[in-house]
Amino acid sequence: MEVLWLEQSLADVSGDDLWLSESERLRCNSLRVPKRRADWRLGRWTAKHAVASYLEIPHSFAALATIEIRSNPSGAPEVYSNDRPARVCVSISHSAGVAACAVCRAGIAVGCDLEHVEPRDPAFTADYFTTDEQELISRVGESERDFLTTLLWSTKESALKTLGTGLRLDTRCVAGKIGKGASSIADAWAPLCVCCPDDQVLLGWWRCSAKLVRSIVTDPSSAPPIVLYMSS
Repeated sequence: MEVLWLEQSLADVSGDDLWLSESERLRCNSLRVPKRRADWRLGRWTAKHAVASYLEIPHSFAALATIEIRSNPSGAPEVYSNDRPARVCVSISHSAGVAACAVCRAGIAVGCDLEHVEPRDPAFTADYFTTDEQELISRVGESERDFLTTLLWSTKESALKTLGTGLRLDTRCVAGKIGKGASSIADAWAPLCVCCPDDQVLLGWWRCSAKLVRSIVTDPSSAPPIVLYMSS
């Protein structure tokens, strides 16, 4: 099962709104906080280009405007093409001025997450991580602690999106399992698994570069994502 992955930065996003649908332009104009509006546009820009690549349609502004990213009742993104449901599933995340979108065929549960590696208060892990995860974090050296905390948190975010609950579910209900030797200098996709309620186990992938952790979880499991690169 093929999953495509695209990342874009704020600098990649067009300054005009010709690539947005009419309803998306209205939504964008309703966002009064500049950062919120910029992040929203970045996420839509990235998702539309990822979907265009997956569906093998042009990346022109006119074609992108026919792709619409809507939110379902739970808040998860849904893709429409020419006002009809598209046969794709997407997950979108953004952090530190970068957005990521994972896209795959319809019927696949997918969740992705992008997190900037940074220090987190010990109270954060105490509140949101399982006992086993806290113990794992305590065993690594200080130089890797921020990375591992960020990676495990990203894994939780991706898994909860895949389950369709998001952060409405207690984050301690899911526990990430990362292979031994996981390092903040990894630059290729490495496997992960997540233990979920009712003995469900989800599989996925992670990678880290430029202090950004990426994770993706799918159900059923997939091969490592195929990273897309857009020409400038």
